[in-house]
Amino acid sequence: MEELTVDVLRAWARTALAELARARTEIDELNVYPVPDGDTGTNLYLTWEAACDALPKGKLTFGEAIEAFGRGALLGARGNSGVITSQLIRACGQRLNQNLPGDGGDRSMSEAAAFADALTYAADAAYGAVAQPVEGTMLTVARVAAAAATTAANDGKSLADVCLAAVASARQALTRTTEQLDVLRRAGVVDAGGAGLVVILGAMESVLTGRHVHVTVPARVEPRGEDSAGVDGPAYEVMYLLDAPDDTIGDFRRTLARLGDSVVVVGGDGLWNVHVHTDDVGAAIETGIGIGRPHRIRVTHFADQVHQHEPTPGRAVIAVVAGDGLAALFGAAGARVIRGGPGRRCSTGELLQAIEVSKAAEIVILPNDHDSIAVAEAAATAARQDGIRVAVIPTRAQVQGLAAIAVHDPDRSFDDEVVHLSAAAGQTRHGAVTIAVKDAWTMAGRCRPGDALGVVDGDFALITEDLEAAAIGVVDRLLGGGGELLTIVTGRDADPALAAAVERHVRRDRKDVDVMVYDGGQDRYPLLIGVE
Repeated sequence: MEELTVDVLRAWARTALAELARARTEIDELNVYPVPDGDTGTNLYLTWEAACDALPKGKLTFGEAIEAFGRGALLGARGNSGVITSQLIRACGQRLNQNLPGDGGDRSMSEAAAFADALTYAADAAYGAVAQPVEGTMLTVARVAAAAATTAANDGKSLADVCLAAVASARQALTRTTEQLDVLRRAGVVDAGGAGLVVILGAMESVLTGRHVHVTVPARVEPRGEDSAGVDGPAYEVMYLLDAPDDTIGDFRRTLARLGDSVVVVGGDGLWNVHVHTDDVGAAIETGIGIGRPHRIRVTHFADQVHQHEPTPGRAVIAVVAGDGLAALFGAAGARVIRGGPGRRCSTGELLQAIEVSKAAEIVILPNDHDSIAVAEAAATAARQDGIRVAVIPTRAQVQGLAAIAVHDPDRSFDDEVVHLSAAAGQTRHGAVTIAVKDAWTMAGRCRPGDALGVVDGDFALITEDLEAAAIGVVDRLLGGGGELLTIVTGRDADPALAAAVERHVRRDRKDVDVMVYDGGQDRYPLLIGVE
């Protein structure tokens, strides 16, 4: 393949994400610099996943795609390595857009030369974003890869061959990092961030050559030295997004460097991602306030992370919830909650992070949404590589999740727990009502904006002009197969009279059925309905 297109970008994004997921644990185990907190592989995966999630579907130009991809990486960057990676992605994309203009543009460069030039520009930008660049890190790997690509391009090599040269040199540079940084030499490892970059570049090689490139993360070698990697330096990692004028960033970066180390500030056009290791969290944030608006502030205490990655005995139930009330319900029943649902699907990275934070050896996931089941399965597969037992209960609706968490018993064996939760969810039929927002054909016929829609077991089952009629129709269909308990979960903007009318209807016509009404706070669906 000798052309950089949107399809190539999409394929690279997917391939690199899969390879980072596979190598995540191995890269985490290499992580001793700048802090041995064992999360570089995870941070790179989460950063790349954020970039992938930001890549729009549908028809778009290469320039639009690479810009969205870079912005997604910038907004979702995690950790020192993730922030540097976001700068590499963004700068590479900017240079490619300059060298390979879209329709009607004058392409004075070949694809191969443009790719090599973009790698060089990106490496220079990454060095410039770091207050005190250190050799033997992913910066070195990026620079060496770019130099090899430039040499190959100058020799008239094809795009695929330029990429091959970059990957081969990146691998060699990664091996040499062990001797370039004392902390790596003592621990007997290569640089974790550099290893991740080699995985990412290897994915591009796979796409351009059509051959799967399996990048093996170098194993730990015999440590050389008396001291092993320890927890030295600042106690906190501070990260935030910053809205600030571009011309203030140089002084800002230098000020941060006086407050700590591992300072990386990346971005542009008024939006920046800030990373610093420091003992003075307040000063690091106030420095940002001095020039702009910090937001999405995250502070990590390294002592809470280092040497605490082995799962501890115990079990955690993780539930994907669609509203504040639902979060409270699941939380009260003993679950850890992640926000998700229609219009805001949770990501694999968010689930992985919840699994890691739980520190539990056994995990049960309640996705509570049809489209989130595959995401949960992907997270479960990745977590199992860390030796964690994970089961995904295929709950397709919030009410199925509520039925499952109601029978949660942490004292049961893991296998028995999975059986009981699965049975409770499977025995719960589910429905909902919502309002149509556009003309569409459904399983129940054509709907128009403002129509009330009734959903039964995931399919549109009826269309009416009245929400109350739709809700009663859904309840009657669900109860048509029998049932002892009706659960009604009200939405964020639901009229309280709606649930009351449904409850009156059931208590009048089905006196053998118990009715429970909860405030769920979910969007889009005024009522969620379950029958057990």
